[in-house]
Amino acid sequence: MGQRPIRFGTSGWRGVIGEEITLARTHALARAVGRWLRESGAPPRALVARDTRPGGEALVRVAAAALAAERIRVACSAGATPTPVAARAVVTRGFGAGLVFTASHNPPAHHGLKVIGADGAVLSEAPSRGIERLSEEWLAAPPPAAKPAAAARLDLVPEYVEALAGRLDLSALAAARPRVLYDAMHGAGAGVLDRLLARAGARVETRNGRRDARFRGRGPDPVPDRLAALAAAVRRARGLRLGLANDGDADRYAAVDADGRILSASQTVALLVDHLARTGRASRGVAISLATGSLVERVARAHGLAVSRHPIGFKWLSRELLEGRADCAGEESGGFVWVAQGADKDGILAGALLAELVAVSGAPLGARLAELERRHGPCHCGRTAVPASAGALERLAAVSAAPPGRVEGARVRAVDRSDGLRLELDDGFLMLRGSGTEPALRVYAEASSAAGLRARLGRGARWLGAGASGKLAIFRRKSEPSR
Repeated sequence: MGQRPIRFGTSGWRGVIGEEITLARTHALARAVGRWLRESGAPPRALVARDTRPGGEALVRVAAAALAAERIRVACSAGATPTPVAARAVVTRGFGAGLVFTASHNPPAHHGLKVIGADGAVLSEAPSRGIERLSEEWLAAPPPAAKPAAAARLDLVPEYVEALAGRLDLSALAAARPRVLYDAMHGAGAGVLDRLLARAGARVETRNGRRDARFRGRGPDPVPDRLAALAAAVRRARGLRLGLANDGDADRYAAVDADGRILSASQTVALLVDHLARTGRASRGVAISLATGSLVERVARAHGLAVSRHPIGFKWLSRELLEGRADCAGEESGGFVWVAQGADKDGILAGALLAELVAVSGAPLGARLAELERRHGPCHCGRTAVPASAGALERLAAVSAAPPGRVEGARVRAVDRSDGLRLELDDGFLMLRGSGTEPALRVYAEASSAAGLRARLGRGARWLGAGASGKLAIFRRKSEPSR
């Protein structure tokens, strides 16, 4: 009897170690990637990398052997490597694909695999579905275990740091010497973003910088309830300062203002778009997700930048960059990239640009944000989640089939079913969808006030059957959490 199929979500394959993620299933999937790579016409060379999670090195060895059995030349990263570092190396070193073993921000018991194409972005839908079909063949009739493969070990961090440093205003950083408190969350970003900023002249204090396979038992997700200590430390510090954090594989980021306020992803994307446009580094367009707050759109259009919205999942935004329609892309869950550095989300890049912004302006992030909100209106965004039970899924289907005409008194202006259900309202939106990385249903919202946001998220949670409050995961003081 065949095993359950391997399926990719919004950002690759993920699951619990020892259940969904096993060595045998990894072997089957890597064989499928190897076969796809040979048939795609891309260079038959693959880079295999990992984050700090348990069993990562064993997964790398299995994948390398499986790829070699498919006549793919393999190189492996030397130790735990951030996903953005590996993704950039796929392009600069001419690999046909990259396999990065990571579960990103998920809890320590999870692992996964991101497959990166030769263009440096997570694979789009068509090749992902093709690899899934090929993996089913290997699962149905697994071959003998592949022989261990000899593979070069590459330290990819120095070239990444050198390239990013060349794109920053190092003179401004050296002159302002901002104090940066950086929470690496025991992940692969430790020793990369902090190293880069210290080299540029910033005064860097690294927290949770010791890489740990289980992240000290906590999920490496930079959301508010895991950033309280960082926020308190930033508030206590003196001088020009900010806080930064990365998730487990450093493709996501979060930022803390000088007063300890944890900024929302929509707020930081708006700041980054404004900064790149002001400095002449963004002139074509911006790609954002359906759940990103409208402040980003208003700021971009004020700079004459075209704005396009896409389903959740950074792979959709990457297409806009690779096809030349956008210079940068951002989403509501802490993903951002500027095309000069790459095509997939990069939490190290985002953090470095935010530090540069503080140095160039000589003021905290909140000062520039206040200016943007005075000109374009405030940003109240957030999300909540409920378990993806059968009942909740049925209720999501029911409300999608017959959505209401009003939500908490606000008129529904448009209905979008391209990715779950998104209701465009007079003063924001309400969106419901299944998570592509966890067994949960997400509720996203934007409103004209913090109270309106809480009410709107509560309404969405109640539609799915949660309690009155729905355990709202919203940011205090105009903030929102990662997806």
